[in-house]
Amino acid sequence: MADKRDYYEVLGVSKTASDDEIKKAYRKLAKQYHPDMNPGDKEAEKKFKEINEAYEVVSDPEKRAKYDQYGHAAFDPGAGAGQGFGGFGGFDFDISDIFSSFFGGGSSSRRNGPRRGDDVNVRVYLSFEEAVSGVKKEVSFNKIGKCTACGGTGAEKGTEPKTCPNCRGSGTVRVQTRSPFGMIQSTKTCDTCRGTGKIIEKPCASCRGNGFVRVAKKLDVNIPAGIDDGQTIALRGQGSEGQNGGGPGNLNIIVSVRPHPFFERDGYDVYCEIPITFAEATLGAEIEIPTLEGKEKFTVPEATQTGTKFTLRGKGIKRVNGSSRGNLYVIVNVEVPKNLNSNQKELLAKFADACGESNYAKKTKFFKKNK
Repeated sequence: MADKRDYYEVLGVSKTASDDEIKKAYRKLAKQYHPDMNPGDKEAEKKFKEINEAYEVVSDPEKRAKYDQYGHAAFDPGAGAGQGFGGFGGFDFDISDIFSSFFGGGSSSRRNGPRRGDDVNVRVYLSFEEAVSGVKKEVSFNKIGKCTACGGTGAEKGTEPKTCPNCRGSGTVRVQTRSPFGMIQSTKTCDTCRGTGKIIEKPCASCRGNGFVRVAKKLDVNIPAGIDDGQTIALRGQGSEGQNGGGPGNLNIIVSVRPHPFFERDGYDVYCEIPITFAEATLGAEIEIPTLEGKEKFTVPEATQTGTKFTLRGKGIKRVNGSSRGNLYVIVNVEVPKNLNSNQKELLAKFADACGESNYAKKTKFFKKNK
């Protein structure tokens, strides 16, 4: 990890940079070193990969916090920094915390009723193209599942939990307390079984009597075409196991989409800025423009002004689980030529003299209004 450059240095931003500053820096660099703009340039390809790797970390609040604390070691499996229980990265808590949430800690309600399992959240990173066309992704996550050694009973194999003799399986006991108004009767959690209604004389060695263990899972997930940054896909029943007959929680796939160097998304519409030459804008021309399906021929009409927006209907992004599509908006920017030689300057001056003021309607109108 020692040979890796600092991610903030790679993107050319400070450690206190805002999300918007990071996004702008990434888009500028990605456009500069994109393979389409540098065909066959291995060094540019290497830098493009480095830029994407840096952006994937610092654009995610959780990953950025870990990186700020541990540096590159936060994502090095051999370093151990930022790793949680059992060596699984990104699952940072003590197993006792899980079971205290299952069984409670001091509440007077019963602990042996059905409880739904917790939802599990996992973030998936997509390229712009993957989000547009849809993709199948393998996701890795951790959840709480029944212990296979004891079948979820918490008791050693061959034995079974016994009904608590103190509360007779209810999980609660009645208590009487003296007050100035007389004796008050209430219920509280049974101290003998901690509200479970069961006593485990020989706890399972694998789960230490809890009946549940943490499980590492992998799952292939179909990401639908048209998914947008920040949207969530809920896979019902794929989360943590429920307790005492309760149903399982859900697996929530939170989608993060990396920005594209050329295209800007707004809902299902896509915007793209295209540079054209002065001559192309003046005389009109057939040019190649990028679309979501690849390059296409497009005719720029004569006298096109910089900032003109053209609409290509139905060339945008397909709606999730639908058939209609948004539009592609192409905005043209007229590029002023640089480094003209003397001959070119002379020809351009003659052209300007030939045009006079009559060919520049906006300029003429402006000066008339501001006399």
